[in-house]
Amino acid sequence: MTKLLKVSNLDIFFKNNNLEKDFHAVCNVGFELDSGEILGIVGESGSGKSLTALSLLGLLPYPKAYHSKNSSIKFKGQELIGNPSLEQIRGGKIGFVFQEPMSSLNPLHTIEHQIAETIMIHQRVGYSKARQEVLRLLKLTGIRNPRTRLKAYPHQLSGGQRQRVMIAMAIANHPDVLIADEPTTALDVTIQSQIIGLLLKLRRELGMSLIFISHDLQLIRRIADKVIVMHKGTVVESGNCKDVFEHPQCYYTKTLVKSLSVLKRNNKISQEVVCEAQGISVNFPLKRNFWGNVKEYLSAVNNLSFKLLKGQTLGIVGESGSGKSTLGLAVCNLLKYEGQIRLNGIPTASYSNRELRKKLQIIFQDPYNSLNPRMTVEQIVGEGLAVHYPQLSAAEKRSEIIRALDDVGLRSRVLGKYPHEFSGGQRQRIAIARSLILNPQVIVLDEPTSALDVTIQRQIIELLLNLQQKHGLSYIFISHDMNAICSVSDDILVMKDGAAIEYGPAAQVINYPQQPYTKELIEASQLTEI
Repeated sequence: MTKLLKVSNLDIFFKNNNLEKDFHAVCNVGFELDSGEILGIVGESGSGKSLTALSLLGLLPYPKAYHSKNSSIKFKGQELIGNPSLEQIRGGKIGFVFQEPMSSLNPLHTIEHQIAETIMIHQRVGYSKARQEVLRLLKLTGIRNPRTRLKAYPHQLSGGQRQRVMIAMAIANHPDVLIADEPTTALDVTIQSQIIGLLLKLRRELGMSLIFISHDLQLIRRIADKVIVMHKGTVVESGNCKDVFEHPQCYYTKTLVKSLSVLKRNNKISQEVVCEAQGISVNFPLKRNFWGNVKEYLSAVNNLSFKLLKGQTLGIVGESGSGKSTLGLAVCNLLKYEGQIRLNGIPTASYSNRELRKKLQIIFQDPYNSLNPRMTVEQIVGEGLAVHYPQLSAAEKRSEIIRALDDVGLRSRVLGKYPHEFSGGQRQRIAIARSLILNPQVIVLDEPTSALDVTIQRQIIELLLNLQQKHGLSYIFISHDMNAICSVSDDILVMKDGAAIEYGPAAQVINYPQQPYTKELIEASQLTEI
């Protein structure tokens, strides 16, 4: 029986005029897809999974990209590589949902126009009939008040709504196969769960096959029938999803699966409060009157309190806009706030900025943007020493810098290099070294792993836990990822709309959540008891 989709010996090359040899991005990839199946493609950034997906619809930058003569992509027995009728299949028989809908949707056209356009091209119907179909699709994909959304532009919708519009466009012509390339990566965890639920519902109702591409192993494990694991452009393991995850054969797959396990936390009991917040509120002015007086405020953080014990971690979790990063900035005295924050029993307002920075440091989400591209690693890590310990000699400073780099697993040979010469995980290690060099008591970590691949996330979390044990550090760990929060936290504070809706020991919050929103976060993250 003919397979719905069959990929054989797929090679993807990119022409490189500066080198004798062209870049071999994807090597000898093969897989099959039957009607109604869900195929998961997993791998880290740069593994070739998205290139493989784009090649199925001829969306690579040809002729700079090209395939080997043996490469074959067959849809219902019809060869797609070099097929002049591919335009009818693309968007018709095979739909595609991209990772970032804001970049994929045209900002100059309304939602109605963009979805109607693909219907009119493939179904050859008039605008009036296409408009009716657009309305039906928006209802089907769960857009609230769909009639009022027809004339909306992409920037007027939330991330989750934009992704629903992308899905509506992808299924508009009743495809046999829907390819979803990291469709939930840019979304909050609860919105991710809604989008996954929608895709699975549509797959059942419309009888589609689904190719789901992700670096999220928990997700692939939950929804896929078959899986292929990609690494450096090749398929290193494939088969039944349950078999691959429960009995991995390849070392790389074993590493990925290991990254799913919850890490053991340092459970040493300490009663010493190193940082305490009482009644913290942060308000941003929205409207001012003629005289410049504020008429209306946005309450980003509302009357929030917590305690952080020495050598322990407070995890702060919530969706985008919940106020968790604003709270982190307030703790570091980088925003004006109401209430009181104490460090070692002394209000932070009593410290000078210089004194406070020695005791309290912050590490940001994206190390590429938080590291100065014009400075070497030695200059970046040693910058704090120049400010706080100007009396140190050049040799003493270099010795301290090397010690900090050694703590985070980097060698002294990186001293003269610049940030762009490192991977994301290495850049985050440099950012951690920069914070460590002043021997702080508290480090605020604002989404420190969310921009990293799953195995690199685990490495950074392991590093942070080891450093905590070695130096007796206290962490405020901010994230939207409940799995990461669970891996590091002694206490968990759940935020929603600027307020703390649940707060307590990690095991209590995870195992016995009291609030529906906390339960929703835990279910969306596929957490088991700890």
